[in-house]
Amino acid sequence: MNQPSLGPARWEKLGVESRLKTRVFEVTGVQYRHGPRGTTREFSVIQAPDWVNVLAVTPEGRCVLVRQFRYGIDEFSLEIPGGIMEAGEDPVAAGTRELVEETGYSGTSARLLGSVHPNPALQANRCHLVLVEDARLTHPLGWDEDEEIEVSTMPVDDVFALARRGGITHSMVLDAFFLFAPEWEAMRVRCGR
Repeated sequence: MNQPSLGPARWEKLGVESRLKTRVFEVTGVQYRHGPRGTTREFSVIQAPDWVNVLAVTPEGRCVLVRQFRYGIDEFSLEIPGGIMEAGEDPVAAGTRELVEETGYSGTSARLLGSVHPNPALQANRCHLVLVEDARLTHPLGWDEDEEIEVSTMPVDDVFALARRGGITHSMVLDAFFLFAPEWEAMRVRCGR
């Protein structure tokens, strides 16, 4: 019987070829070799810009939410604001920009909660999760050509409850709330919750 090594072997990247380009991503065929086995395989990888999602909380402890039609699921989705980052853009700057454009809200402080890989088996990009505090409606909306968004606020505790009941299904939004949960425990005192 073959005994496994101390862990999985790192595959050696041999080359990359473009298979499909769209306006928001590129599908590449990436050739890898598995050294110990001596096998070579091509894997499809989606190359996309990094994304940013913004968890914005008002002074009253309400979360800024957006509801919009999502073509991938052919349904409406309740989410936090977010979008595609420009190449080289700072995640916090991108997050505050997206928050203003999509909702008209801005805040007094913003910081990075964390960054995640949306699906490392297929995608090469990251999603950066930004927290904006003391969010207030301060600007007119600046939607992109294909955007049509319903903006609302909901008490943060109600958003957590809604997510637990399956009312929020966007995985990157759930990631943001997972990282935000310990922060909320401290913030709720300041918000009088």
